[in-house]
Amino acid sequence: LRSCTSAAEKEMGGAEQREKQYRAHPGFGDRRGGVISARTYFYADEAKCDQHMETFLRCIDASSGSSEDGFSAIKLTALGRPQFLLQFSEVLVKWRRFFHQMAAEQGQAGRAALEMRLEAEKLREALANLGIATKAETQRWFTGENLGISGTVDLLDWNSLIDSRTKLSKLLLVPNMQTGQLEPLLSRFTEEEDLQMKRMLQRMDVLAKRATEAGVRLMVDAEQSYFQPAISRLTLEMQRRFNRDRAIIFNTYQCYLKEAYDNVTVDVELSRREGWHFGTKLVRGAYMDQERERAAQIGYEDPINPTYEKTNEMYHRCLDYILEEIKHSRKANVMVASHNEDTVKFTLRRMMELGIHPSEKKVYFGQLLGMCDQITFPLGQAGFPVYKYVPYGPVQEVLPYLSRRAQENRGFMERANRERDLLWREVKRRLLAGTFFSSN
Repeated sequence: LRSCTSAAEKEMGGAEQREKQYRAHPGFGDRRGGVISARTYFYADEAKCDQHMETFLRCIDASSGSSEDGFSAIKLTALGRPQFLLQFSEVLVKWRRFFHQMAAEQGQAGRAALEMRLEAEKLREALANLGIATKAETQRWFTGENLGISGTVDLLDWNSLIDSRTKLSKLLLVPNMQTGQLEPLLSRFTEEEDLQMKRMLQRMDVLAKRATEAGVRLMVDAEQSYFQPAISRLTLEMQRRFNRDRAIIFNTYQCYLKEAYDNVTVDVELSRREGWHFGTKLVRGAYMDQERERAAQIGYEDPINPTYEKTNEMYHRCLDYILEEIKHSRKANVMVASHNEDTVKFTLRRMMELGIHPSEKKVYFGQLLGMCDQITFPLGQAGFPVYKYVPYGPVQEVLPYLSRRAQENRGFMERANRERDLLWREVKRRLLAGTFFSSN
């Protein structure tokens, strides 16, 4: 829990000023015992983070040695202090919320994120009225060459303005709509905290370079919603650097989140504008029970879709958007990480309709090792790129992960029974045909 709190907050009690979702809370700080939902790496010290990096490097090498076109997965909470992910996430969310509030004031409430476009002149006036910048200071920000559409500012333009004006540690400033001021989320960073943040970025860089050299795609796993904005943003920065010629870095989108479609569409549009290859793994999500319990106990809006059906709709909507992008540009790649037969059938149907051939290797399928082989093997035999996701580690640490996957895959037992029935039918067929020991 201490690793989620800054030195300044410990000394000055600044944590109370943070939003509830992005504070470290004792009730959810200890994830060791009695937890069958997903757990977070413990931050011990920088040496432990270096050990995690070495483990990930060995995993990249193992993937390279076993497959010509392999994947390896990493978790950013293993590479540095969670404090930075919490604080950076809060800043990103507040800046985005600020954009949406200004869009609402210009009569654009309720629109999809990419459809919101602020009139530059009105935006300059609003920033001046809030004391964020004078009209003279913003004059050079809002020139035609810096805007997607001359005279307007969309969310990507807004993000690029923030990028160009700030460094990562200085980004810990957030707009307060009540006071009209930019306020520091932290009163200060210690020198050691600044170094720790830089080391996290350096570890990510080492892993991305090794993956590029080894010809392995690197999937950055999604984590809890209060870490995820920062994880996605840091992954995006890696994609900008390493995905110029092909998709090496894959971001993960959790489709049980209410904002999943907006996140996907905004990032795809950024890849179009900047000309890099978009790579993603789509999942339904692994932290539902924990997320809902935390939101209810602490008192903030539940970030999860209200029903499983809504999550299915979100998954297929996001997937369809990416498949359309593959059809039009061939510069997008997607891992359909799902044990859901309906989702696999949906993907196959849409690939056929859009003319996406499996040999292009733009659409991949993934299931956990030991689960849903009746989906995995027919896909492979039909020529689709299909992967088995292999958890690794000490048994006592891996078993909770597997039990959680079984718990959160609601139809797991039903699919296990179906797989057993299919295997039994095949045994009987071979016995009757006299080909029981035949490989065919």
